[in-house]
Amino acid sequence: MEELLSTAFPFDRIEEVGKGVRGADCVQVVRNNLGAECGRIIWESKRAENFGGEWIEKLKADMRSLGADVAILVTRRYPKDMDCFGEKDGVWICSFSEAKALASVLRDGIFRIYNASKSQENKGDKMNMLYGYLTSPEFAEQWKAIREGFLSMKMSIQKERDAMERLWKAREKQLEKVLLNATHIRGSIDGISGLENVDLNLLDYDDPLL
Repeated sequence: MEELLSTAFPFDRIEEVGKGVRGADCVQVVRNNLGAECGRIIWESKRAENFGGEWIEKLKADMRSLGADVAILVTRRYPKDMDCFGEKDGVWICSFSEAKALASVLRDGIFRIYNASKSQENKGDKMNMLYGYLTSPEFAEQWKAIREGFLSMKMSIQKERDAMERLWKAREKQLEKVLLNATHIRGSIDGISGLENVDLNLLDYDDPLL
């Protein structure tokens, strides 16, 4: 069993159970690819012709004493109420041919629980830190600086817009003055010559002022 687990899961550490512990064969220390310990699986194998009624309780006791998260009993014979691998009274039971597949499934569950617990770790402390930062003078000063910069940029844009509008108004007045003078000249020429077909338009189209 130890050789099978070492070959199938090279990241994990397989620990032989001491002789003082009856029943259990080894403990599989499940580790992720960063080497962090995520959980423990205790293994026991039985090759007896009949399923022992006390095996499950003994393995559960070993699981508690060794601090394991999951217990797996690998056996040649299932209990009378089982015909394939499954969980019974808190212990997973499987055949030797199913051991590797079951270990893969349970390892995935251990990883999920580990990642979920890490994401919740110190969550209360982090929330307190965030609240403390948001109510601190440091945050208030930083936000004040951002707000002042925003208002300064907004006022600068508004001033530029106002200046351009004043310039446009002045140019429009100058243009109106030029067009008015041109209209007077056209009227004088029309009155002197009597010709209305003289092209004195300043624009490519007829302007009301001309």
